[in-house]
Amino acid sequence: MNPAIRRTQMPGRKPLSRAPRRLADAVIALPAAIAMLAGLANAGTAHAAPRAAPIPGGIAIVRLASAEAPAPQAFYMGRPVLVERRDGAWRALVGIALNAEPGEQRLKVVTAGAAGVAERETAFRVMPHTYATQKLTIRDTTKVTPPPDALERIEREQARMVELRTRFRDVASVEADLAPPARGRLSSRFGLRRVLNGEPRNPHGGLDFALPSGTPVTAPAAGVVIDAADYYYCGNSVFVDHGQGLISLYCHLDRIDVAPGQSLRRGERIGLSGASGRATGPHLHWSVYLNGNGIDPELLLAR
Repeated sequence: MNPAIRRTQMPGRKPLSRAPRRLADAVIALPAAIAMLAGLANAGTAHAAPRAAPIPGGIAIVRLASAEAPAPQAFYMGRPVLVERRDGAWRALVGIALNAEPGEQRLKVVTAGAAGVAERETAFRVMPHTYATQKLTIRDTTKVTPPPDALERIEREQARMVELRTRFRDVASVEADLAPPARGRLSSRFGLRRVLNGEPRNPHGGLDFALPSGTPVTAPAAGVVIDAADYYYCGNSVFVDHGQGLISLYCHLDRIDVAPGQSLRRGERIGLSGASGRATGPHLHWSVYLNGNGIDPELLLAR
């Protein structure tokens, strides 16, 4: 649960009435709302990445210290988060879970200096957001309601995917501004509430590119391949670790051209697009994770 927001009164003053209190809440939320709207409204214009959108499935960018200060570490819900030095400051890029409740969230900041290790907390606010609904029809009904003999495999693969997306490889710097992994029309955006064959399912956790089979899929930034395998739902899939908890996933490939442990440069080929796994046709599904949480990959794309 989100921690409650504490409000204190000055001695000798009367408590705020309900109306001014609502106004005070609105003022507190205003900076985060402006940041969110700026990130979303600029979706079609040229701008740098990553972009702040402190909403479920988005990114909170939290300033931690001046760039002249020692490099801090940051932790969100017990997991380390990506910290970068940019625009004269150390800042944390916090991935917010798609099912996160709006409200105040806490970030633990740890800094090692000459006087020892100092710990403190800083806050950011998650704003409410509603995603659209998408209805799909899948002919292979076993991909919607799997047979009993596939359940053990699915459970094993889901545990494996959680382990992969929550990895944290400590590196000095991370390429957090990503290039598109393929050139094609976006057929399905992040966060859509999925209805498959009339049955509600989990929201869409990535971007879908409509691509003919055999289209090259490339690394959006430097990284290391941490898995390349066939999954029940995702088909032929590749996980790439870009460092500091930034993980990317490529699904439904027709062919995989990399192997676990392989280092990749930005733009190097990962495989070819296809329709393996649960797919209505040839396409690429691309997911991005920050500190274990699936986020909207478009927030990391420089346009």
